[in-house]
Amino acid sequence: MFITQAFAQDAAPAAAGGMGSSFEMLLLFAPLMVIWYFLLIRPQRNQLKKREATLSAIRRGDQVVLGGGLIGKVTKVIDDKELEVEIADGVKVKALRSLIAEVRVKGEPVKGDVVKTDGAKTDA
Repeated sequence: MFITQAFAQDAAPAAAGGMGSSFEMLLLFAPLMVIWYFLLIRPQRNQLKKREATLSAIRRGDQVVLGGGLIGKVTKVIDDKELEVEIADGVKVKALRSLIAEVRVKGEPVKGDVVKTDGAKTDA
């Protein structure tokens, strides 16, 4: 009378239940990993591919921003890893392609300038 059914059960089903809990944990972590892939890993890979394409497309005449914040114009492409950048009149430095922070193409307008439809330029 004083013994409840919880104490009267065998210990064998409890051991089988332990194996089920690890499977349940797997079912919980699998969707989490899928969400991480689509929200974190995949966008980072796409950004990396885009950056590599941008860096490999640098050519003479492009304006670049170096890692330290210096802005210069590419005067010569030395090889796949190095560029020669003119940061002032007559001042040329060698820069690693991987350390370029931003590439500004020749034809890109300055952010402060607004071009009207009639072709006249005004400062914003």
